[in-house]
Amino acid sequence: MRIGYPCVNESLDCTATSTFRLASYSDERVELAVANNLGCLLRILQFNVAQGLLFFRIGSGIVPFGSHPVNVFPWQTRFADEFRAVGDYIKAHHMRVSFHPDQFVVLNSPDAGIVERSIQELVYQGSMLDLMGLDSTHKLQIHVGGLYGDRELAISRFIDTYRRLPAAVTARLVIENDDRLFSLQDCLRVHAAVGIPILFDNFHHECLNHGEPMMEALRLAAATWHPERDGVMMMDYSSQALGERKGKHTATLEEDLFRNFLVDVGDLDVDIMLEIKDKEASAQRACGILRDVGRIAILAGATTE
Repeated sequence: MRIGYPCVNESLDCTATSTFRLASYSDERVELAVANNLGCLLRILQFNVAQGLLFFRIGSGIVPFGSHPVNVFPWQTRFADEFRAVGDYIKAHHMRVSFHPDQFVVLNSPDAGIVERSIQELVYQGSMLDLMGLDSTHKLQIHVGGLYGDRELAISRFIDTYRRLPAAVTARLVIENDDRLFSLQDCLRVHAAVGIPILFDNFHHECLNHGEPMMEALRLAAATWHPERDGVMMMDYSSQALGERKGKHTATLEEDLFRNFLVDVGDLDVDIMLEIKDKEASAQRACGILRDVGRIAILAGATTE
């Protein structure tokens, strides 16, 4: 079992998503930014390994405007060695990484232009995992998308778009249940149609469900992951911030709630991404809890967002 935290490491003095304004685009700026971002990414990975945090979500902006037509810089060849070095480090330390493309990636949009740009963004982000030499257990995490006033049509459009994605994308793509529109049951319908794994979000399930107990929901989602092709289930973990609007994530790990959640996890092998504000601080505390309950030995996890 690995534990993770999303995308900014607050202990280091660098960012792996440095960028610039589109209006000031130049090949030189791209080259400088990618060099900085990959260098910082390796530093973050090294930090995480030292802390026993081996699950990491990489920020989408490693390459500024990576899927935009304006970016004609051959970053794939210029930084082939650097990407490979990052991938070699990940493999050498038994880490697992993922990407979570931004909310503008909407495969079920009725706007063909948005769908096409979404596909290009997924191709771009998946290509970075390919450049790292990582297998299909390293994932691209998205939501089903928008409702657009018709749940059945929205789900159908996602399925239709999914079926025309490149194989290199579908091998990595997973869908997450959300807190307002598409529940675990909706995601299970999509999985039944196309076989896409479900990345389970416990907090979203608490906000939107059909009465499934947490223990049952975890097992339903875990059953959608093929053990060799996909690896063990990835999931997101958080809890409600007290006194805040429904759905707002807590600022720090509530240790008693996390211990209770582990009871529901039981003997499932899962990699847990903590979507909690204080990031690596909570991840380190979560690892300590896993050690206390005998659920962690060599492996533990982290993220970037």
